Amino acid sequence: MSRGIRNILDNRGNKDDLIAFFIDRNLPVDEIQAHNLADEILINPPQQGFLTISNALQWRLQYTRVIELAGYEQGLINLYGNL
Repeated sequence: MSRGIRNILDNRGNKDDLIAFFIDRNLPVDEIQAHNLADEILINPPQQGFLTISNALQWRLQYTRVIELAGYEQGLINLYGNL
């Protein structure tokens, strides 16, 4: 999500672009929440994130990716030891 949001902002996207992105990604928010979130993102753009929550079994792959990046990216700590 953060990569997509950052791409939109880097390409001079606006509030409507962000809301369309939320809808496309099936973000579980209503219309009012989507507008509020887009407003907040325009004021405070996110940093690149590494963890994705999905509705599918992809989450296992995302957690593995984060664990592999621990120690190489600032702020990521491997709490599981060597996996």
